[in-house]
This record gives sequence, structure tokens and C-alpha cells, in this order.
Amino acid sequence: MHDLSSNERARYAEMLREASLIQGTSLGRDAWQRMRKNRAAMASAAFLAVFAWLALFTPGLPLASPQKQYLGGGEKSRQLMRPNLRRLVLEVDDPAGAMPLTAAIRSFEESKNDADPTLIHPMERVWYQLNTFDRALVRCRLRVFGDWCLPSLCGTDHLGRDVLSRLLWGARVSLSVGLIAGLVSLVIGVLFGAIAGYCGGLVDAIMMRFVDVLSAIPFIFVVIFAITVLGEESIRRSLQQYGVERITIFYILVGAIYWLTMARVVRGQVISLRNEPFIEAARVLGAGHGRIVLRHLLPNLISVVIVYLTLMIPSIILFEAFLSFLGLGVEPPQVSWGILANDGTQAISPIRSYWWLVAFPGLALSSTLLALNFFGDGLRDALDPRLRHH
Repeated sequence: MHDLSSNERARYAEMLREASLIQGTSLGRDAWQRMRKNRAAMASAAFLAVFAWLALFTPGLPLASPQKQYLGGGEKSRQLMRPNLRRLVLEVDDPAGAMPLTAAIRSFEESKNDADPTLIHPMERVWYQLNTFDRALVRCRLRVFGDWCLPSLCGTDHLGRDVLSRLLWGARVSLSVGLIAGLVSLVIGVLFGAIAGYCGGLVDAIMMRFVDVLSAIPFIFVVIFAITVLGEESIRRSLQQYGVERITIFYILVGAIYWLTMARVVRGQVISLRNEPFIEAARVLGAGHGRIVLRHLLPNLISVVIVYLTLMIPSIILFEAFLSFLGLGVEPPQVSWGILANDGTQAISPIRSYWWLVAFPGLALSSTLLALNFFGDGLRDALDPRLRHH
């Protein structure tokens, strides 16, 4: 440097100053910049975010109860009504006549010290099996909106239940099934595939032959058989004593099915990475096998795993809808999109068409699956560094 002239020193100093102004772009920021350019993926992400928010806070929305039935004749009957703007309020059936829900709750709480302890709270007579979170949202909904409800914008079913309310309450179940079962598959498949790919040799051969054997089993029959056996009355009561419902069994069974392909994908990625220089450097520095897998290999698989998860969730949601359609999925009074589709097909008649019972659940299911696929494709393209200049 001392042998350089003053002009060369000034030129090098200017180059260093310009280089210091250049900021590198992380993989995450680069992926986000490319993701924003994909309009279909961003629109799908916005749709999924709004729909998930509506599903999560459905009890706080001014909707009718998804279980409340309006049977009989006269003005109170709401069976098989087309989409309409007819006024609707929350009511509780009483021997003396229908009573607004807020008035019934007020009367119940004022007389609860003298009332029969076996009496059911009016809120529980309108919404069945509310958990603590849902009960708090319902109370907020009653404080803000009172007894007023949105009209039956999507019509009613053969029992007079509001389809729009059942659609959003069903979204909670269908989306949670896809997410929870997907996470179960993710944990099992990633750990299994990472261990098989990293160990290699005989361990890899045994583990992957086990995957091959499981892949040859027609799991749809296994799931149907397991749900049927576990749904037997005595077994179901025994499981309910431990807080195990059919939906919990469904999470476990579906999660235990969909990890097989995930394990194969992760194994292939680990095999391609296990001999990379950064893994050899970790071995030289004394890192154990567990640390190498958890701290060095798995972080480099996050992009592949996330993308595959977004593409796996739609298939799980569709599988749940299929089983619920057969009556082997979610148990009433809970509701899912598969149950709504089943109700719609039962109401189909050659004499009269009740199109809204099939159209709206089908539209919700297909639009969600389409959005998940668009989002997964966009995320895959954004996280692939080979497509950086495309």
C-alpha cells in the first residue's frame, strides 16, 4: 500500500467507500422481495389470513348459532330458506314462548341462586360445547351486537340452521385439522427422514424399508377401521374419561399417515447436505451427531419443509372433508365442511333444487384449497435461490 501513488490510494479509498455502502441481502429478505412480485401468491396469502382470522373469531361475530334449529310451521320456521335478508335475532326456546337470548341470560343470572343447579345456562342452549375462549368471545358478541344477527345470506338447511354460521364454524374445524395434522406429520417426517439420511448405510436401509411397507398399506381403510372401532360406545366412553374425543383420534391418525412422503423428501435433502464443507467443519470442531442434525442440517431444510407443508395441508383438509362426508369424521354437534357437503347432498331432490346447500360449502372448500396451492407454489419459487433471476 505504501508503494501506491496518491491517485491510486484515492481511487482505492473511493472503491472501499462505495463497497461499504453496498448492503447484502439475506435469503429471507430476498425471498420476501420475490414473493411480493407474485400477485397470485400474495392475494392467496391475504385471503387465507382474512379467512383464518374470521374462523378464529367466529364466536364474536354477529352470526346465528350453527346448531340452533328452527322447525315447525308458521313464521318461526326457517327450513330450506334461500339466501335472504330476513331479520334474525337470537332466541331461547321456553315453555312460555321464545325469549331473546340477552333477556334469558339476565333472568337466569338474577335468579341463579334460587334456580335448580341442574338447569343449563341459556348460552349453552344456543351454542353447544363452548370452551373458555369461545364463551368469552360469545359474551363480547352479546355486549356489542346484542340479539341481532346477520341475515341468512347463504340460506338455511333442512333443520333451519344458518348456513353462513355453519360455514364459518366449520372452517375452524377443517382448518385446524389441516394445520394440526400437518404439524404432526411435519415433526414425525422431518425427524425420521433426517435421521435416516444422516446415518445412511444399514440404518437408512431399514428405516426406509419400513416407510415402503407403510406406504403399501391402504391407509384410508385403516383410518375408517380405527375410527369405527374406537367409536364403539364402551370404548368411546373410556376414551372420553381421559379427554380423548374423535377429533383428537383423527388428528393423530391423519398425522401418522401423511409423514411418509415428508420423510422421503427430507431424507433426500439430508443426503445431499451431509457431506458439505460446513458439516465437515462441524464434525472437526467436535459437534455430536444430534447437534449436527438439529443445529446444522434441519435449519437448511426449513424452506423445503415449509413449502411441502403448505402443499400437504390442502390434501389433509380434503381427506377430512371426505371422511366427514362419510360420517366418520367430525361428530355433531360440531360442524365441518365435509358435514356441510353431506347435508347438501342429502337435500338434493329431483323435484326442487336447494343449490345453496352445495354451492357455498363447495365454494369455501375449493377457494381455500386453491389459495393454499397458489401460496405454496409462490413460496416454493421465492425460497428457491436458483430462480432468483427469473
